[in-house]
Amino acid sequence: MTGFQEPYLLRATRGEALDRPPVWMMRQAGRYMKAYRDLRDRYPSFRERSENPDLAIEISLQPWHAFRPDGVILFSDILTPLPGMGIPFDIVENKGPIIDPPLRTQEQIDQIHALDPEASLPFIRTILQTLRQEVGNDAAVLGFVGAPWTLAAYAVEGKSSKTYSVIKGMAFSEPARLHQLLETLADNIAIYLRYQIDSGAQVVQMFDSWAGQLSPIDYRMFALPYQQRVVQQVKATHPDTPMILYISGSAGVLELMAESGVDMVSVDWTVDMADARRRLGPNVGVQGNVDPAALFGAKPFIRDRILDTIGKAGNRGHILNLGHGILPGTPEDNAAFFFETAKQIDQLLVAPAS
Repeated sequence: MTGFQEPYLLRATRGEALDRPPVWMMRQAGRYMKAYRDLRDRYPSFRERSENPDLAIEISLQPWHAFRPDGVILFSDILTPLPGMGIPFDIVENKGPIIDPPLRTQEQIDQIHALDPEASLPFIRTILQTLRQEVGNDAAVLGFVGAPWTLAAYAVEGKSSKTYSVIKGMAFSEPARLHQLLETLADNIAIYLRYQIDSGAQVVQMFDSWAGQLSPIDYRMFALPYQQRVVQQVKATHPDTPMILYISGSAGVLELMAESGVDMVSVDWTVDMADARRRLGPNVGVQGNVDPAALFGAKPFIRDRILDTIGKAGNRGHILNLGHGILPGTPEDNAAFFFETAKQIDQLLVAPAS
């Protein structure tokens, strides 16, 4: 097609040399935006907001209309596919996800069934197809899932945790039971990711948010093999769809993340980007990794942090992002400045502000 150009974000995942990195933010549709809070007041149920296509589309597009990021991500939750496997959950405002009863017994794990996303998650197809139509080639549409370890941790703990003592107790005393759960979750997550790609997602990100709480030896046993299982199944049918892996607190397992088989590793802010590049090697792209709290700083500080990150990441295989989700209370004006600065970075690198 004459004049057609792929979205910057897709080009970055392939390692093309670019004059600036593509930019989006994790959790960019959410609580820091007044438009989102107003809508939340009208529709207080998170599951309604994320599973009603009209609402989820509107929320997904709020940052697109405000800031024009290079990536527009599906507004959803990593637990969204669980009911389709026979694991009910709810999300309570200011408390987070609740799974009641939590998965603790062999009988409960045996009852988890294969996911049929067309039957249990038809709204996902509607949302992603509409997002593709709305943004065209001006941005890439991202889908996402939770990784097996993190979904298992939520299911076994029954809620968020600070100690992870229940899931680790199962790992260390009943490993066969946990491995069965992780294997089942991995196969279902792969099904769900393929469904998202078939529905319009051009890039997919896997969040293993709680895997950073594992020691390297336990990461190799309970997280990495199941990340690999998901990646291998998705790549078998969709080899050209870029995959990104994010873990919070990943400094101790960064090299292991690259072994998952993903195309890019999303780096949190506890690792210097130059160090991340060195540790991951030349064949794995990077995403990140500005401290989300930097957006509470003065604009010259935000600009300098962006320049530092981009300078260390280089002009190939880098997606500019935060090192975690944007924080509630972040000034929208500073979020706008983050995007504006990122898109003008080629000019700043040539003639930096005094």
